[in-house]
Amino acid sequence: MLEELTQAPRVVGAKQTRRALSAGQVKKLFLAQDADPALTAPLADLARAAGIPVEAGATMAQLGAACRIAVAAACCAVLL
Repeated sequence: MLEELTQAPRVVGAKQTRRALSAGQVKKLFLAQDADPALTAPLADLARAAGIPVEAGATMAQLGAACRIAVAAACCAVLL
């Protein structure tokens, strides 16, 4: 699941993820299960409307580590 994030081109964070979703550049969206739903729900809605798979099983700390950043991440996306 998260191995895909360590090797693929990606964006991290709500703003960058929203931009990539709007531009049609996202292959798969990852949402942290412990992130604020007010932040992640609109991203999930955008992804589902575009037919993009959404995975929400990891924690913020796990997403941050998988993306190789020093902080937790609420969301990230694998790019096409």
